[in-house]
Amino acid sequence: MSQALPDDAPPIHDLIGIGFGPSNVAMAIALSEHNARVGRQEAVTAHFFERQPSFGWHRGMLIDDATMQVSFLKDLVTLRNPSSEYSFLCYLQSKGRLVDFVNGKSLFPLRVEFHDYFEWAAAQVDDMVSYGHEVIAVRPVVRDGVVEYVDVTARSGSEVVVHRARNLVIGTGLRPQMPEGVDRTDRIWHNSDLLARVDGLDDAEPSRFIVVGAGQSAAENVAFLHRRFPDAEVCAVFARYGYSPADDSSFANRIFDPAAVDDYFTAPDEIKRKLMNYHGNTNYAVVDIDLIDDLYRQAYQEKVLGTERLRFLNVSRITDVVETPDKVRTTVESLVTGEKTPLDADVVVYATGYRSADALGLLGEIGEQCHRDDEGRVRVERDYRVATDPELQCGIYLQGGTEHTHGITSSLLSNTAIRVGEILDSIVDRSQAPSAGPLRNAADEVSTPL
Repeated sequence: MSQALPDDAPPIHDLIGIGFGPSNVAMAIALSEHNARVGRQEAVTAHFFERQPSFGWHRGMLIDDATMQVSFLKDLVTLRNPSSEYSFLCYLQSKGRLVDFVNGKSLFPLRVEFHDYFEWAAAQVDDMVSYGHEVIAVRPVVRDGVVEYVDVTARSGSEVVVHRARNLVIGTGLRPQMPEGVDRTDRIWHNSDLLARVDGLDDAEPSRFIVVGAGQSAAENVAFLHRRFPDAEVCAVFARYGYSPADDSSFANRIFDPAAVDDYFTAPDEIKRKLMNYHGNTNYAVVDIDLIDDLYRQAYQEKVLGTERLRFLNVSRITDVVETPDKVRTTVESLVTGEKTPLDADVVVYATGYRSADALGLLGEIGEQCHRDDEGRVRVERDYRVATDPELQCGIYLQGGTEHTHGITSSLLSNTAIRVGEILDSIVDRSQAPSAGPLRNAADEVSTPL
């Protein structure tokens, strides 16, 4: 049993989640379903903090005709609980579109529709989340030399609240990645900025865009800008000869299976590297073949008609990028000859991917008790719990940033439903260990202003 706390101590939750993107929405749903099964006395109490004012997932990339690259069956719940009331199919039924979707005979919904599904699911568990709250500190609560709890401080405007937790689940998502030395500005964008910024160009009559990158987002940006601005030239710059198709064949897709996580976790480092090299083309720097073919047909048609607005500067890279008051001046260098060609544009869009947020960046001194491997990467156990000093008994779980231990699905939707179930099982199992205190009653879930 844990020791009694003073009357002015913050309320204790079994779990606090940092971030409320798809992964932690799935976590909240798993908790809700678990609590409905076990009853009030064995319920797992939880609260989540999200700095955005409402749910949002890659809003800048919700191009109206862009589709998901993952089957709708890999939603927030189905692979964990096929009978869940939070599935994409239940969402469709609630919207009156189930029959229409089935008639479309597609596994891959529009991205904007899947985002609407996420919003629908998040709204059903929004009693667990505080939107507009940014976590600013995580501090240990030490008793008899053991960190049994952590205090999580979150800020919303001038209001500051503190919650106490037995476990943290960190799901802070990905951060846009720009090339070294290149900053985002009014004319230099990351592709995540696209839809938020593009409306501001409607009266500007842009004459040229440059899109840097060879992955799905880059190709989608090229197609979108070419369609949206019919008088503008769109130049795609990438180091390859052309876009490479994504391998979504049936056998290759096994790399996303839940069992593949077990294989990857137990494999020697050399085999981990080989698996990533073998199957990186299922996800990284690849494009749907239909989009590749559409872009090629469009470029060829323009060549025939003598109206070439769609240009592909392949085997090349952007070297210099200088923003002026009315344009961006770049230099395109051929990787074959080294020849450098100046190329001005109204906007340069970098579709250069994302990086995982620093999973332990918020933990302060607690981070010093988290273990790292010889390459400085966080050591993570199979249940997604960070390996720590034994004195740190509060569990710290990661949703993302575990590619080096758990494989390619670390930050993807493919395994989200299974992953949150495994994390929840771990939290419940550890709470039932002899040294653990009891789970708190759900009625204790409140916040305490400082």
